[in-house]
Amino acid sequence: MPLNWKEVPQLPKAEGRIEAIDLARGLAIGLMIISHAVSGLVGIRNVPDWGMVPVHFLTKFSSSLFILVFGIALAVAFLSHTQSDDWPKRRLKLWLRAVEVWFWYKALLVIEMLPFYPPSDIVDALLYGRFAIWVEILGFYAIALLWVPLVLPLWARAPLWSRLATIGVLIALTVWLQSLTFGGNDILKALLVDHEDHYTWGQISRAPMILVGLLIGEALLRCYFEPATRRRLVLILLGLGALMVAGFYGLAFASGDVHAAMLAVANNVGKHPPGLAFMLFSLGGALVLLAFALAGGAKAAKALMPLTIVGSNALMAFIFHIVMIFLVLRFLWEGEGMYTYPQALGVGGLLILGAAGWIWVTRWMARHR
Repeated sequence: MPLNWKEVPQLPKAEGRIEAIDLARGLAIGLMIISHAVSGLVGIRNVPDWGMVPVHFLTKFSSSLFILVFGIALAVAFLSHTQSDDWPKRRLKLWLRAVEVWFWYKALLVIEMLPFYPPSDIVDALLYGRFAIWVEILGFYAIALLWVPLVLPLWARAPLWSRLATIGVLIALTVWLQSLTFGGNDILKALLVDHEDHYTWGQISRAPMILVGLLIGEALLRCYFEPATRRRLVLILLGLGALMVAGFYGLAFASGDVHAAMLAVANNVGKHPPGLAFMLFSLGGALVLLAFALAGGAKAAKALMPLTIVGSNALMAFIFHIVMIFLVLRFLWEGEGMYTYPQALGVGGLLILGAAGWIWVTRWMARHR
């Protein structure tokens, strides 16, 4: 079928829950939990070389996959309803979710900073005078959930060419804004387009990934329940992801030191603000993982059930692992620096299982009340 550049989204309703989306999100969260367990309990500076590459090199797929799936889930659950009479209720649901995420962002910020920062620094972070590290992704989602519901109805009416052009314009805008000083207001710059001194996520700089996720979500609704078309979508995502990863290695070979380039990515060089090499590897790997999750479908989701359960309630999984790492292990048990690197990896694995178990138990309790 030829590509129609003037086509607007024509979305069928999903035939039940698409468990592959939960699996993809669970893969992202699982990689994030492993990364946070190690950085929170051991510290990146204490990770052995064999741990940085490949382990922490591969965990860089997490953030891009998480944001992509955010966009995909929005398309699947909300985009087709933007022209219906119940859209105001659904929009309000997203805004209330933003308030919930923002509350937990601030609560977990206190938990993260509590062991090692004085109260004045914590209050400063609560008032957006500075940023934490590990919980900042929640702050990004809380703000994104405020503007995304305003964009979705426009996106649903826009022709394909304008949706693609919007993504390109936002990328160009990010590059231009990165060159500005924002009058010395580093906090504002960090919130909009990232800042090298703050480990937070810019709304404009990350918006293109959300919008790409919307495009993938639209394609997914059309293709997922038809095996032949789903295979084509999987191959397209796999090919694009492999091409981007190959682009990263092309840059690495050109630099003359491939291992150094890989180590730089493992150390988050190019993550804040987003750099070309980091994004090629992170987004490319995210597309590959997404393709495998979609290819596996319900069978893979069942085989990897703990990850699927974790992905089905990302907020609860996030809360669980931050509380366990920073409140229980670091603060109450004074465990920072007490774990070897392999032990921290083991803790990360147990936290994935623990988060899945906690989500399952709370659902079981809710059903039997």
